Amino acid sequence: MNLDDKVAIITGSSKGIGKAIAERFCKQGAKVVISSRKQEACEEVAFDLKGKGYEATGIECHVGDDLQRQSLVEKTIQAYGKIDVLVNNAAINPVFGPIEDVEDVAFDKIINVNVKSVWSLSNLVLPHMIENNGGSIINVSSVEGLHPGFGLGLYSMSKAAVIMLTKNQAKEWGKHQVRCNVICPGLVKTKFSQALWSNEKILDHLEESIPSGRMAMPEEMTGLALLLASDDGSYMTGGVYTADGGYLVK
Repeated sequence: MNLDDKVAIITGSSKGIGKAIAERFCKQGAKVVISSRKQEACEEVAFDLKGKGYEATGIECHVGDDLQRQSLVEKTIQAYGKIDVLVNNAAINPVFGPIEDVEDVAFDKIINVNVKSVWSLSNLVLPHMIENNGGSIINVSSVEGLHPGFGLGLYSMSKAAVIMLTKNQAKEWGKHQVRCNVICPGLVKTKFSQALWSNEKILDHLEESIPSGRMAMPEEMTGLALLLASDDGSYMTGGVYTADGGYLVK
């Protein structure tokens, strides 16, 4: 699964799943744009990747901000001249609890970052992918977007929206040879999910419900992303792919 000469933007890639995907893409020959809310964090990851002999650039972007999304795409084009792959990985979940207790401000933040940014960034890269005769958009959802849990209601709703958005992107943009797929990770050991795995009782309960009997590490999400980004996945579009250790097995 070769990514030689491909240019990939990965949002939320200063840590966690995004960072792991960025390094895997680099190993397979891609030029990678590291993006997160703080330029310093982006540059730190890019510097580390360059030290390993890879090609990477750090570009600050708060995906909830219209102007910063536009700037991310423009600066990527300035740096590399094209965009082959977009991984919409950045997301937030500022609340944990019953859906009736969530305030309007938190609701708006979740929708803006988890859903609107995916729609907007994809729209921004589309003309460049069309000009380049195709591309791959990989949206990162969650098993929570497929199966409701407790305490993550609005997060689940936003991730379900990402799944349907991806399917519509695939249906409408296939004529441009732009492939759109969605990855739904299960429980992965990242800072984002720390509230779950740092609580021993919650972790024990969750791992009992996973056939694999454990949570995943970020690197275990990268193989699927690599397949969808590469020419080996050239006939894959509109797909919803889980990497959850069997969590959704009934």
